[in-house]
Amino acid sequence: MIKDRILIIDGYNLFTRHYVAHPGMSENGDQIGGLVGFFNNMTRLITRTRPEHCFVIWESGGSKRKRDLYKGYKQGSRPQKLNRYYDDIPDTMENRNYQIVSLIKLLSFCPITQLYIQDGEADDVIGYLCRYKFKSKKKIIVSSDHDYYQLVGDDTIIWSPTLKSFVNSKTVIERYGVHPTNFCLAKSIVGDKSDNIPGVPRVGFKSLSKEYGAILLAEDVSGDAYQQIIKKNSEMLERSKKIIFKNIDDNNDLIRRNYKLVNLDVQNLTQYQLQKINHNLENLSCTWNNIEAHRLLNKLGIKSIDLLSCNHIFRLPKQQGKNE
Repeated sequence: MIKDRILIIDGYNLFTRHYVAHPGMSENGDQIGGLVGFFNNMTRLITRTRPEHCFVIWESGGSKRKRDLYKGYKQGSRPQKLNRYYDDIPDTMENRNYQIVSLIKLLSFCPITQLYIQDGEADDVIGYLCRYKFKSKKKIIVSSDHDYYQLVGDDTIIWSPTLKSFVNSKTVIERYGVHPTNFCLAKSIVGDKSDNIPGVPRVGFKSLSKEYGAILLAEDVSGDAYQQIIKKNSEMLERSKKIIFKNIDDNNDLIRRNYKLVNLDVQNLTQYQLQKINHNLENLSCTWNNIEAHRLLNKLGIKSIDLLSCNHIFRLPKQQGKNE
């Protein structure tokens, strides 16, 4: 265990990745690829990063505040193509929920803190944890969601299951031409097709970086960067015919709305949700119940999780003697 390092997992994001990719079946004849893939991925990351604590953040219902702000938010997403070697066993919502419920139960026997938020999104909770609750700690976020790039910094990196690598400030700058501090602003301008958030017409990260790179690469707060972009726009509109300047100038309201949707802070969490998060953090559980975990896996007919190795992975600090 490494003191002051925590692992924060976007639960549904990681589960969905494995649910889509892994066609595994239990001895009971149930699809269990999402559960097994998630758990084995999590334990590998714990072994690799040796965190002081691991958090799994779940969500349900999506963000009401974001839908109130923009009714089209996250609507019309295409169903993902599932990797399956069989065509006679249907993929059902019941099975997906069965896997999630079973995974949550299994994690309850581990020294893992699970946070669940109703009518909210995991990324807002993780933003709150990173910016406020664990500001002084080293953080590793596990997710393929690019929204988290705005949280990257000296004390925060991301493990991307898609890239199969860590994302740091250098990675974000090389891929997008934008400093993580300004990634939220850049995404507010460009938009996000995966969440059905329209951006400024004919503006992508490449063109944005080309015209505003000097501004967006600076380690400024996003508000200052936006004012600099507005100032440059007003200057360039008088002497340049490039459409990017006019389009951004014409879409200030869109950019401001998108910023409210994309920014990971407390503005999209209710006071009740914040109180619930804080209450759960004050009552952390650090118990590894090997016996109950075995019983559950036997009941589920799952043989592809090695609980013997978990006895080593889930050792508590007091069992280790001292921090490494």
